[in-house]
Amino acid sequence: MKKRNDGIHSGDEKRGLRTIALAGNPNVGKSTIFNALTGMRQHTGNWPGKTVSSARGEYEFEGELYELVDLPGTYSLMPHSAEEEIARNFICAGGAWATVVVCDATCLERNLNLVIQTLEITDRAVVCVNLMDEAKKKGIIPNFNKLSELLGVQVVGTSARSAKGLKELKRAVQKLEQGAYSHAPKSEQAGEADCAAPFFAREKLLRVEYPPEVEEAARTLQICLEKEIPFSINARWMALRLLEGEENVLNLIKEGFRLKEETADLIEEQRKRLAGLGMDSERLKDIVALCVAEKADEIAKEGVSFVKADYNRRDRKLDKILTGKWTGIPFMLALLAAIFYITITGANYPSQLLADGLFWVQDRLTDFCMNIGMPAWLHGALVLGIYRVLAWVISVMLPPMAIFFPLFTLLEDFGYLPRVAFNLDSSFKKCGACGKQSLTMCMGLGCNAVGVTGCRIIDSPRERLIAIITNSFVPCNGRFPTIIAIISMFFVGSAAGLTQTMLSTLILTGVIVVGVVMTLLMSKLLSRTLLKGEPSSFTLELPPYRRPQIGKVIVRSILDRTLFVLGRAAAVAAPAGLVIWIMANVTVGDATLLAHCSGFLEPFAHLLGLDGVILMAFILGWPANEIVVPIIIMAYMAAGTITDYSSLDSLKSLLADNGWTWLTAVCTIIFSLMHWPCSTTCITIKRESGRLKWTAAAFILPTAAGCLICFIVASVSRLLGLAP
Repeated sequence: MKKRNDGIHSGDEKRGLRTIALAGNPNVGKSTIFNALTGMRQHTGNWPGKTVSSARGEYEFEGELYELVDLPGTYSLMPHSAEEEIARNFICAGGAWATVVVCDATCLERNLNLVIQTLEITDRAVVCVNLMDEAKKKGIIPNFNKLSELLGVQVVGTSARSAKGLKELKRAVQKLEQGAYSHAPKSEQAGEADCAAPFFAREKLLRVEYPPEVEEAARTLQICLEKEIPFSINARWMALRLLEGEENVLNLIKEGFRLKEETADLIEEQRKRLAGLGMDSERLKDIVALCVAEKADEIAKEGVSFVKADYNRRDRKLDKILTGKWTGIPFMLALLAAIFYITITGANYPSQLLADGLFWVQDRLTDFCMNIGMPAWLHGALVLGIYRVLAWVISVMLPPMAIFFPLFTLLEDFGYLPRVAFNLDSSFKKCGACGKQSLTMCMGLGCNAVGVTGCRIIDSPRERLIAIITNSFVPCNGRFPTIIAIISMFFVGSAAGLTQTMLSTLILTGVIVVGVVMTLLMSKLLSRTLLKGEPSSFTLELPPYRRPQIGKVIVRSILDRTLFVLGRAAAVAAPAGLVIWIMANVTVGDATLLAHCSGFLEPFAHLLGLDGVILMAFILGWPANEIVVPIIIMAYMAAGTITDYSSLDSLKSLLADNGWTWLTAVCTIIFSLMHWPCSTTCITIKRESGRLKWTAAAFILPTAAGCLICFIVASVSRLLGLAP
């Protein structure tokens, strides 16, 4: 198996491969089919000039080698997003020899829209009706022979998760090369010869009938275009797009072909004629979309039968609860609290075991360094600086992430996350943002850098930037240890066991809600200042609920998410550990550099309800938020190394002895929730936005909000005499 992540242009001429485009709606199992055929496990690379993932792979069937290109999931080939533009351009002019369109057997009517649009571009295609196992359970029976007859291309049923039907799919693609279910696109002009041997003409071609005025205009343009554009591009489809005033198609023609002046004049003449009949560009697009939808409905009614009339009753019942006006948000919060409860409860003991093991290794490293006579300063820098910080980051991050990410992925696999976007869409729309931003917020709970990367799913560049800039208002796994420790010490300290965990979970959920509210407020602020604009519309599909594949979910979430995020955190924590050790051990006068810096920050930190040590810990914790609490402990104890406390009671006593009150705890939680993103996230923001300007905005905005709110809370509390 080989991987390729170059541009959209195929290399089949050079390598003798047939390039097959794999298209389909989101959530139809397209990537599962891609992985099953090629053996690839993940997407690699981006499409040229886009922030949309690309993936290529190869598979062999009966001695023939095929290249498979996994196109972005899209609902339409009438581009409103980068994904739709990429899919359309690749099928039309990107070098695809044939196209496999993957559909969901449980909602075939909706998926047929994309099938019909694809067949208007090319008839060298195979329709793959996936998820047949789910359709069988729901009593949905597609008639493949009838569908093949109606569509004019071969239709194959598959259940990709169990690898059923994949051999038949490969054979259907092979038959395209032999001529079955294919024909040579030929002019409708009488007497023109078929130029596509060895392919054979089909008896019945799929054709969407549009109003007579549109058909006449399209026919007029088609005759001219066939003389000027390459044979591989469907002239009828091109004519319809030109009549709609599709800018991408106009640009494609201008860049790739030199149309005669009379052809350009004819295009404008036909568009004006249709406009005079009440069919301007927008109206014509609506008419075309309606005709395609009606054709899809007609084919679905003839080609699909239902054993159970109420096949989706279970989904409807669940949606009444999960997306209900009065139950959707409360259930979402309850589910979030449940995830936090499981994460907090399950991570405590493994974290302690991991810490004990890693610090045992540290002792052995120290013994080794002493035995070989290593200088004390070098031992301190390598073992007590770099290694100890790495040990702390791993022991604090790994267990919670190993629990949180699988739980999150299970919800994703179950089909719940689109319901979260549905529940929050109206709130984000009121703030001038996109409902998909809620999905990137969910990703940010695991890691803000992952959340920023996830903003690629938002089509509008303006709304994507809003989501990127505000993503760090939702705390990641790296900030949870600080928040949870403070909550446990200062707000639920008198409780014990299950009660303590439940109270911690409820307060933590409340903190997350504050982060979501701040995300909405800052999104509204940005949409009225730096990023003015109106919220764009988008298609949100609520996929059917599916039973998660627990084994695959656990493996995928741990390998693709947990270890990936942990590796990035470790990469930046190692040099940070060295810097912290130097600052804690190099003295200037009677104090260390760390003490000098914290003393310098003390006056400003006091205004925020903090102290200089806390603020310095957040600054030094920029590479990895997990090390904030250890730095605070190290500074208070005047120790030269990162220190761990085995008991929360003893840690609380240390903090109280250094002036901590309930106000300090509250302001520290607020500042932990709202301050600059970590270094990994900042690097990701720069890569995704492409400009330092937006990276600076993402750095300054949450920090300014955190400072302002901390200042207000501290000032009001002192003014009312509630805190010293």
